[in-house]
Amino acid sequence: MTIGRIIEGRDAVITCDVAMTVREAAGVLADKRIGAVPVMENGEIAGIFSERDVIYKLREVGADVLDMPLGHIMTAMPVTAEPETSVMAALSLMTRRRIRHLPVVQDGRMVGFVSIGDLVKYRIDKIETEAAAMRDYIQTA
Repeated sequence: MTIGRIIEGRDAVITCDVAMTVREAAGVLADKRIGAVPVMENGEIAGIFSERDVIYKLREVGADVLDMPLGHIMTAMPVTAEPETSVMAALSLMTRRRIRHLPVVQDGRMVGFVSIGDLVKYRIDKIETEAAAMRDYIQTA
């Protein structure tokens, strides 16, 4: 199974722009009940903004961070994957790099965004399906 299959049929990815304030972007996270968003600059992915970024900068800078441009606190140079990347390869990459969100990029354009939760859910569903098939096989043998 590939990442491309996981993102198939999903709605458009919610994004923020590097010029947005941290306050505005935090509002997007809260309104959409999500933990992170890709940050775009001139139509290309420039970074990822997550609730962790807010927490770390709040401790460092204080409440003034809320009025800073998102481009100043986002995690720049995000790790990305292609739609053809296997779920297991993506899980391995995310574990090694200690990241929870992965933009999916094809031909320089972001086509999706997955979380480690999306990938773990797929793996659990697959394991449960295989276990059910094995139980059925054993019961009918």
